[in-house]
Amino acid sequence: MTRIALLGAGGKMGVRLATNLMGSPYEVQHVEVSDAGRARLKDATGFDCVDQATALGNADVVLMAVPDALIGKIAKTFIADVKPGCAIIMLDAAAPHAGELPERGDVTYFVTHPCHPSIFRYEPTLEAQKDYFGGVKAQQAIVCALMQGPEAHYALCENIAKTIYKPVNRAHRVTVAQLALLEPGLSETVGATLVTALRKATDAAIEKGVPRDAAIDFMLGHLGIEMGLIFEDFPGRFSDGAILAIEKAMPRIFRDDWLGVLDPDEIMQSVKDICNPAKVAS
Repeated sequence: MTRIALLGAGGKMGVRLATNLMGSPYEVQHVEVSDAGRARLKDATGFDCVDQATALGNADVVLMAVPDALIGKIAKTFIADVKPGCAIIMLDAAAPHAGELPERGDVTYFVTHPCHPSIFRYEPTLEAQKDYFGGVKAQQAIVCALMQGPEAHYALCENIAKTIYKPVNRAHRVTVAQLALLEPGLSETVGATLVTALRKATDAAIEKGVPRDAAIDFMLGHLGIEMGLIFEDFPGRFSDGAILAIEKAMPRIFRDDWLGVLDPDEIMQSVKDICNPAKVAS
């Protein structure tokens, strides 16, 4: 049986992972350094935590449910304690892509991240429809990258990823660089920024006198059609008026070089900033 050491088991993500690993074909040892985290895990799952040294020494897999900015720093503290052939699974690509991981050639580094449930999902229950993050009731895809280690470890780690993020409908294999392009590049630098701009525009319409509920209903309703068309969820095209508005607005809203935020150098700087937020703040 594959033995997993779950680090950060009492954190918000750790409890979610511990819950999804219940009843799985894995032997899980839970590690949490804080008293509050250990109590949270106990209340949520009934599990007690074990000594970190014991869990790491016996682990076939180390699953790191720790903050993104701390992945590399924490990995350096325990890398000497894991056995050769151990697979270390991380939930974010920032530290791996930024070169923050300790060098050790006889262990596997594997990175996985959820895509989160699609806005085009059609769930059978309200509870599943309201599962925006996934990992509870709503189907979602995941992405996985084998950074180093034997090819046989890809299937092992992907199966664990499917368990911790379940229910999973698709698993995509990418490289670590591609995963960093997806997050923070595509999802946060571009996606979250544009969504924030949409909310600012809606608020601006409200400030100009449009009733708040009318503005929000109008924006969200039209976005459903526009996203469906652009991402080809259903056939069709924008109206001639919409196409004209887009052509006139693009140079007003966007700089010509705005897609440069996805260039490799900018992605690298972004992940380095994530790993060292104190330097960014200074």
